[in-house]
Amino acid sequence: MNYKNWIKISAGLIVIYLIFDSLIDFSRSRETSDKIRFVSLAWQEQLIEANREMVAQWNKANPDREVEYIQSSWSSIYDYLITSFETDGVPDIFHYESTIIVDFANRGYLTDLAPFIEEEMKNDIVDVAWASVTQPSGEINGIPFLMESWVGLYNKDIFERNNIEPPTIEKPWTWEKVMEIGVQLNHDTDQDGRIDQWGIGMGLRNSANLIMNHSISFGGSFFTKENGKYVVRVGDEEKALLNSIMKMYQELKCMAPESIGKSGTEIIPGFMRGRYSMVIGIGAAMRQQLVENAPEGFNWGVMPPLVSKTQKTGINTQTYSIPKKSKKQKDAFDFIRFAFNTENMAKLARSDWMLPARKSCFELPPFNTANDGWEIVTKSVDHLTVGPWLGTPGYSEWKGRVANPILQELYAGRFSVDEAAERIEIESNLVLSRYQRNK
Repeated sequence: MNYKNWIKISAGLIVIYLIFDSLIDFSRSRETSDKIRFVSLAWQEQLIEANREMVAQWNKANPDREVEYIQSSWSSIYDYLITSFETDGVPDIFHYESTIIVDFANRGYLTDLAPFIEEEMKNDIVDVAWASVTQPSGEINGIPFLMESWVGLYNKDIFERNNIEPPTIEKPWTWEKVMEIGVQLNHDTDQDGRIDQWGIGMGLRNSANLIMNHSISFGGSFFTKENGKYVVRVGDEEKALLNSIMKMYQELKCMAPESIGKSGTEIIPGFMRGRYSMVIGIGAAMRQQLVENAPEGFNWGVMPPLVSKTQKTGINTQTYSIPKKSKKQKDAFDFIRFAFNTENMAKLARSDWMLPARKSCFELPPFNTANDGWEIVTKSVDHLTVGPWLGTPGYSEWKGRVANPILQELYAGRFSVDEAAERIEIESNLVLSRYQRNK
């Protein structure tokens, strides 16, 4: 090889090296400048704005660890996450709910956050919220920040016209009392032979969540473990709430018939028009619709959770979790710690009309006012408990493919409560067995 060729080859190798080295530096730079990807499920305008403000505050204080806010939706998040878990496209933080993330953790998708949690956070978040995200091993799958509370709503003017004293925190109503008052408040106000003011409205479309969470007060559990595997059993305690609903609907006829085809959200407009004197079994977050959309002069109040054997209802928390495949776990948790300090969590909860998970939030004035029922909603945290279905493999499919369709057929009168119970048992255990076959 002559000297000139050697020079050319050497020069070419140097150029290639420099290009390669610059590409490495660019890759390193890009890696270190990548933002923390945060997928949010906020959908109300107030909550979206609160989230964006929180992210902006973090980014201003942490320019080297910026968070990228990604808006997702409840209807698409499950499929998005399952796909991302199986690839390398995971977000660093995602917003979801406790009933689903425990299943994700059982499948090995989530980071155990217990080692990141400091004593201040551990002690300030209520025990029942921690219980909703903690495995028997002590592994914690997400940080809870919002809790749904199940309450009732009543029309103050209708109650006053009929000399009815509403229930209070100290004197809550039983399901039997609701039925009694429901019958009393059925009225044909325009004398056309048809009831146009119903005693009770309920949102029973896709009602599995409602049934599961309220059946706890009757002693019902539905889910239990036999020989180390989850099974569904529907006995007298599980059937008690269903019998009560069918009694209101078919026998006493104090429940508006459209209840069976409407969700909780869809029942609120009728309540605001005075069609229902009470709405029972509804999430506290529905108050937002009333505050924002009720006609001028509409007077409404909040009823504490109803009593059966107990006043207990099931908890479902909203959470932030970190996938195992995230390469920014420490930074991601630092953002969660910031997002869930007392001030930020209180703002998120108020924006979503739900309960915050921190005890220190409950001490703040906005959560202790009678305005918009906040005092009653805040006190309802004492009645929240974890349902026995938490962590059941296939629970999401069970709700969609078994519980909701069978319950809808029951309300439509296609079979009795006993027949519904039998079908729920048989079809539920077929679904569950598929998920637990190899366990």
